Amino acid sequence: MSQRKAELEALLGPTVQSLGLELWGIELALSRAGGLLRLYIDHSNRPITLDDCEQVSREVSALLDVHDPITGNYTLEVSSPGLDRPLYRADQFARFVGSDLRATTALPIAGRRRFQGRITGVADGLVTVEMDTGPVSLAIADIEKAKLVPHFAPASASRSSRKGKKDE
Repeated sequence: MSQRKAELEALLGPTVQSLGLELWGIELALSRAGGLLRLYIDHSNRPITLDDCEQVSREVSALLDVHDPITGNYTLEVSSPGLDRPLYRADQFARFVGSDLRATTALPIAGRRRFQGRITGVADGLVTVEMDTGPVSLAIADIEKAKLVPHFAPASASRSSRKGKKDE
């Protein structure tokens, strides 16, 4: 995590927690024309609502106005991490052991930067991913981007189960 993101997380995390939510992660993309500060929020027991996003946006906006940690114009966006949630920290990878992952590393590992497979373990700053070609261990600090890969039931299966219930 970059120093700037860590500072933003330290500044904004307590405010998000005071609202009964978790600051899941931060994305920051700045340019001369403007930028984007995206906060992902989560709750351990229920889905994130639009009201949650609005409340966090109001509270965080006020905090950002007072502390002014980002120079220039930017847009603040508050969102749920969604089904294909990004993963940033070791505890997040550990929470989803057994789930499928798509990750990109900053530098090539064994000649590649993109990896997709099942998370089989997390230890000592490494996440182990079982790929078609075998297991690979990735240093979490070297992962540029990681997201879960959701799986959905085929549409035909849900239609046939509904059809069967109608015919009964």
